[in-house]
Parts: sequence; C-alpha cells; structure tokens
Amino acid sequence: MGSSVITARAAASFEPVGRSVASARSFVRDTLQGWGFADIVDDAVVLTSELVTNAVVHAGTSADLLCLRSDEGVRIEVADRYPEREIPLQGSAISMGNPDREGGRGLQLCAALAGHWGVDYTPTHKTVWFRLDLPARPVGTRAAGPSLPAHLLPLADTRVRVAVVQIDRTGSVSAWNEDAEELFGYSAEQVTGKPLTDFAAWPHTPGTGTGIADALRLSRWEGSYGIRGAHGRVIPVYASHLRVRDTDGEPSTVCLLVRDHERAVLQTPLRGPAPDKSGTSEGQSTDPFEVFIGSPAPDDLDGLLQRTVERARDMLDGDSAFLLLATDDETELEVRASTGLPSARQRFARVPVEAGPGRYGSARMPAVHEDLTAVPGAVPLLNSTGMRSVVTVPLKVEGRLTGSLGVAAEAPGRYSNEEALRLQFAADRIALAVESARLGELERLRRGSLSFLVEASDLLAGTLDRDQTLALMAQMTVPTLATWCAVYTIADQASEPYLSYVLHEDEELIDGIKSLLSKIAPPDPVPTPGARVWSAPAEVAHQAALRTSMRSLGLSGSPTRPVTPGIGPTLATASAVGGETVVLPLVARNRVIGMLTLGKPTDEHFRQEILELAEDLSRRAALALDNARLYSERTAISQSLQRSLLPPELPTIDGVEVEVIYRAAGEGNEVGGDFYDLFPISDGAYGFAIGDVCGTGPNAAAVTGLARHALRLLAREGLSGPAVLERLNSAILDEGARSRFLTLLYGEMRPQDDGSAELKVVCAGHPLPLRLRQDGTVEPAAEPQPLLGVIEDLELYEQTVTLDPGDVLLCVTDGVTERREGPRMLGDDGLADVLTTCTGLTAGAVAARIMRAVERFASEPPSDDMAILAMRVPGLHTD
Repeated sequence: MGSSVITARAAASFEPVGRSVASARSFVRDTLQGWGFADIVDDAVVLTSELVTNAVVHAGTSADLLCLRSDEGVRIEVADRYPEREIPLQGSAISMGNPDREGGRGLQLCAALAGHWGVDYTPTHKTVWFRLDLPARPVGTRAAGPSLPAHLLPLADTRVRVAVVQIDRTGSVSAWNEDAEELFGYSAEQVTGKPLTDFAAWPHTPGTGTGIADALRLSRWEGSYGIRGAHGRVIPVYASHLRVRDTDGEPSTVCLLVRDHERAVLQTPLRGPAPDKSGTSEGQSTDPFEVFIGSPAPDDLDGLLQRTVERARDMLDGDSAFLLLATDDETELEVRASTGLPSARQRFARVPVEAGPGRYGSARMPAVHEDLTAVPGAVPLLNSTGMRSVVTVPLKVEGRLTGSLGVAAEAPGRYSNEEALRLQFAADRIALAVESARLGELERLRRGSLSFLVEASDLLAGTLDRDQTLALMAQMTVPTLATWCAVYTIADQASEPYLSYVLHEDEELIDGIKSLLSKIAPPDPVPTPGARVWSAPAEVAHQAALRTSMRSLGLSGSPTRPVTPGIGPTLATASAVGGETVVLPLVARNRVIGMLTLGKPTDEHFRQEILELAEDLSRRAALALDNARLYSERTAISQSLQRSLLPPELPTIDGVEVEVIYRAAGEGNEVGGDFYDLFPISDGAYGFAIGDVCGTGPNAAAVTGLARHALRLLAREGLSGPAVLERLNSAILDEGARSRFLTLLYGEMRPQDDGSAELKVVCAGHPLPLRLRQDGTVEPAAEPQPLLGVIEDLELYEQTVTLDPGDVLLCVTDGVTERREGPRMLGDDGLADVLTTCTGLTAGAVAARIMRAVERFASEPPSDDMAILAMRVPGLHTD
C-alpha cells in the first residue's frame, strides 16, 4: 500500500465452485467489520464478489484472497490461475455494459468504486487489487469547490443580473442600480428615499418590517426573502448583506440581490475551519454554522439533525422542535429528527409538502402560527401533542427545497416574524451541510443496497424449491428491511391470495401474527409497482387487543374474570403489527403471483430508501418464486408421465420369482427413456421386456409409451417375438422426426411342470441378458441383433432358453453396465463378476446385490437411469 504501514492482514483461499463467491463476501465483510472499517464494507464486498466470480466461475480456477489494513484504508487482492485475461485501459471511458450480463464487470467496477486499483501478472497467476481509502467526513466543514464539468454547474439565466441596493441608517434606499431596475421594474427615482420595507417581503409576504430591519443592522447576512415588483407580484430573491461605513463614519448596508434560483452566485461557499488566530485567546469560531451547531459538528447525518433541532429549540426557547427532509421529487417530507415530541413523531413519518391552500399550506414558505387551535390540522405533525404556537422555515439548496425546520411551544402567541427571521437565518446556514450529509448517507445506502441485492440474487438463484424460496424471501427482509413480513401467493388468476409464509424477528410472535392475518381479507393483488400502505392488520390487531383488555376488566357486560395468559400474546401481537404496514406486488411475466407484506411495530414507519430497496428485492424474488413454481410443475408433470410409462404392478407367476428395481437419474424433472414390463399373454405365458429409448424428454417419452403399449397389444394378438418387434420397428419409424432409436430385450416365458421355465428371447441392440446357473457359471442368454428405429427391413429371430431350477436370468439397461468412475467402467464383464457371487440368492436378493454393487462402483450419483429385472426359477421344492 505504498508507504503506508500495514497493521493487519487476513487471507483465505476459495475453490472453483459457485458457493465460494458467497463465502468470499462473508470473509471480507467479517474481516473489515472486525477492523472497524464499516464505512467501506459495502464497496469492498461488491468488488470482491465480482473479482472472485471472475476467478472461480468464469475462469474456473481457485481464488486467493488477501486483505491488508493500514491507517488510511484497506487493500484487497484477488489472485487466480488464469493470467491471460484482458484488462481495460486505465484512461478509457468506463462502460458497465449490459447490466444483465453476468461476467466481465469486476475491473470496470474497480475503476468506478476504488480509489486505486491495478493488475499484476506472473507466469502462473494474475492478481487484481484495489484500495479503498477511509472517508474523511467532517460534516459542515467549509472548503473551496472543485473544478466541475459544465453539466454539473449551477443553472442560471443567459445574463445574470445582480441588483445592488444601498440602505442608509434609517432603512431607506439610497442607491439602486440598473440590474435592480431590470429585476424589479422600479426606476431609481421611484424608490430612492423610501424604506426598503415598502418593497421587501419576509417571508415572501408583507408585514415583516421588523425582521428585515434586524437583518440590515447585522454586520453580514445571507438568506432568502421577497421583493414586490412593479407588477405587484413578489419575486423570490437570495440576498447577501454587508454593513459598511463611509469616510465620515456613517453606516449603511449594501445588499446584493439575485433571483432565488440563481442563489449560487452569491451563496457563501463552504470553507475549511479557520486556524486559531493569535489575537483570539480562546480560539472561538465565528463561522455562523459552527456558532449555531457547535464545534466540533457531528460527523453523521442523524447526529447533525438531532443537534440542529436541539439548538433550534434552545435558540427560540421552545418546548419542541422537528426537522424533516424532502424526498427526491419534493412531494413529501420525512421526519428525521425531533425533540420534545412523542416517539411516534420522531422517525420517518411522512407529510405532504403542499398541505393546503394559502401561504402557510406549503413547506416551501416560512410560516408562523400563533395558535394552532384556531387552525386545526395546519401542522399535522403536531396534532394531539399539546403544542399551540409554531414557526417553520424551509431548508433550500440552490433554490430546491431540501427540508423543513420547525420550533413549537405549548403557549399560544410565542412566535412572530422576528423568530421566523432568526430561524431562517439558522436554516440557511445549515442547509448545505445537511444536504451534503444527506447525499453522503444516500450514497452509502445505495452501495449497501447494491451489496444486499447482490447477495439476495445469489441466494435466490441457488434454489428452485418453492418453499425454500419463500423462506429466503422472508429471511432476507427480516430484520434487514422490516420487523415482520408475510408472503401471499396466488396460484392462478382465478385464485384468491393465500398466506404462504410469515416471519417475525421474535419467533414467539410468528403464530400470533399468522393467526391475525388469517382472519383478515388479504390485500388486493394490484400490479402497480411500488409499496402501498395496508392499514387492516394494525386496525384489526388494535380492536382485538381492546376487546381482550375490556373483557379482562369486566367492561364488556360479562362477569369480571382474572387476566388470562391469552391477553399477553394478544397485546404483544397488536404491538408487533401496530406500525406501518406496506404491500409490494410480486409480478413475474406480466402476472401478479403474490404479495410481499412488510410491517413495523407500533408507531414506526419505513423510510423511503428502504421501500425502494424492498421494491427491487420484490422484483427479483417474484421471478425466483415463479421459476420455482414452473420447475415444480415441470417436475410433477415429468414424474407423473414417468409413472405412466411403467407398469402399475407386476403379476405373480407361479414357479418364478420376479424382482424389478428402477432408479431414475437426476432430480426427477426429466422423463427418462428406460422402461420395463411384465404382463400375461395367454395360457400360462407371460411377456417381459426391458428397453432404453435414446435421449430424454417428451420425444423419448412418446416412443417409450408407444413401445410399452404396442408390445402388449401385439403379443396378445398371438404374434411371435420377432414379429412383435418388427411391427414395433415400423411404428417407431412412422413417427418421422419425432422417432428415437430403441434398444429392447423382449421375451416370452412359460413355466414348465418339471419346475423349469422356457424362455423365447429377442435381443435388439440391448445389453445381453445373463444366465446364472446353480454351479455359479454365468453366460449370455441371447445373441445381439439390430436395434429398433434405425432401418426399415429388420430380420429378427428368437432364441430359446430353458431356466433350470435355481437358475437366474438377469436383464439390465445400459445405465448399469456403463457406470463409470473416472476411466473405469463396470461393463458386461464386471456385471458378470458380481452376478457370479449371487448363487443361491432369491430374485429380490440378486437384484439388490447388483444395484448395491453398481452404486458403490462410483462415488458420484448415477448420471443415467437404471433398470434391473431379475427372474429366478426356484424349482418344485424350495427351502
């Protein structure tokens, strides 16, 4: 890390498997949090995830991860064993490419998020490293602005007009320049000698002369007010006042005025804290921001906001104060800090910016209410709090509303326009610092959200099980996004929403919430994106708790009874769901497949950024849930079709033991091509078959069904074995492009009076049946012949085999003989060796031993279906 001293290191290696990415993320998160680097954890996790994914997934090599700590930050290195990867040029423009593409974003993200990064090569390794510096966040510290590209500069008119107005000691206009004439429509002759209060409006309305007079007597002042133009309308302006004296010692105030949306022309830039001057023994700061907030200023947004409301309350000698921040679209204000108000008013409650008609109905204007009882609901935040008088002022940055600051008192008539002026002065001093801290918090939240969604997508993509997907959805939201959640699912458009999963951070409350929600009509499945408030759970819970409490106190008309244990859980459930509850639709493939419900306990609200993150999660979760549903349906269909291609049960044959074992490969979501059958023909004769259709899926299933049912029909028509298979071959070829070749062993068996069994067998391209004699010898019981479904004119023949008492006939599919472990394969010889050890065993024991030997031959699960058909003639007398 250059000249930095490394104070700690942590290393780990990860195998080239998918789960290593999640393990690497956890390792980096745990390491950095243990080092106290919480500010850069999210960026580090995102970058590590991409780089380790490139190594273990795309390059297919193991990854070595190294974390190095220093006083300035952290350096993370990811090394793989695929050194021929292309890297982007450092100076080239960053293009993130298609956001849906899985690979190739790691180095681009490094260039976008890391302060420094690079790639080192050796003959066997490639190491990508990045460095994240610890942020310096002195909120409110003033500094010169950086060089900015043109599109980021403040917006102004083509010609910026700066009105210069000079006010004498009596408050009258003594000078009025040409730009003032253009801005306000008055000539210098019209205004010279007249009081500024005749034209100025604070706050943007007449009748505030005292406040402006105070501002004019200050040595320096900046802020917003209005000037009533010649056309009669108030023009919002941003002003900078400077108190000066002339050579005779006569004081006056020079006022520079611009349109409010061009305030950046005059607004004092943030600057670094001035060094302690030798002439000031105590070194006290004269910065208006620091005078108001105090030094040192809090270094986090919540601390800054809480300090602001406390200082505002003390400054105006109020009983309470509150600060709200505006949403990005400036339509709502969100409570972020308060003092002297109930907890319900403190966090994330939202109120509209435009609350009603008139100048006091908008948070964009300063407002003074001398008695709230005369205007009920004028300030919804103060309803039922006992506050009577209130003053509120806007926080603005470059003419844009960013928040609102208010101070309230229990006594009426406590505030006037003078207090509004003082509070607006303070608000103007802190507005930029608050907005800077808010943007920093939003950036950290955005990066944290990106990290969260990366991990969520990884988890959701790791399963196709519907129940596990529901559980993951709930576990990812609780407690990260909400205190409790419920997932409703909708099977089809004609079905009602069904409560499928409930989770609370306190497991003891889950059953109570589930019982409560089961008694409430589910939310409407509205496809409109975004979160909508659902008040039913809180209302029903409150009513249930109230009824329970009244019964316990004997107020419901029934005899008084002691408090029962059921009251506690009822009240606890009401408290758990008593806060804000929102519903987000789960939409996949243009259909609402469910709803994700998130809730808070009593008096708590969701912040807007959390709802936006929940909306992103709901989109990913909906697609994962629908994929799981489709997979489950496909699996159920495949398993049902597979069962239909096998005989429902095997007949009992006098004098012959029969055992069948069938093992389907994979997860059961594909229909296999292996099949078997055993059925009566007539007059004590039985047909048996075991076959394998090329491939899997619907086409293979069609040929399998055709073969099994055609064998039964043709055999019962009295046709010989070769004739049956020749006609089946023609039927398969008639399928055209849907046809599949088929290997088939078909035979007819007739038990004899002497205890033996006569078999007539045709083996069409199938693994040969093996005959085990009583003396332990094993030999093929048929000769190989052409398979079916390839050539039209087949000439097949049957062979006659007699099973003596104690003999076994073993028939298998190629999944048995082709079982592999590396380069080794079981083969026909290996199968014969296992069968040799089965002398004297029953048919069931023979089949079980063969299957056990096949499974143990390799450590990996079978990759092909396997079918085993064993028939044994025990003889006339068995032990």
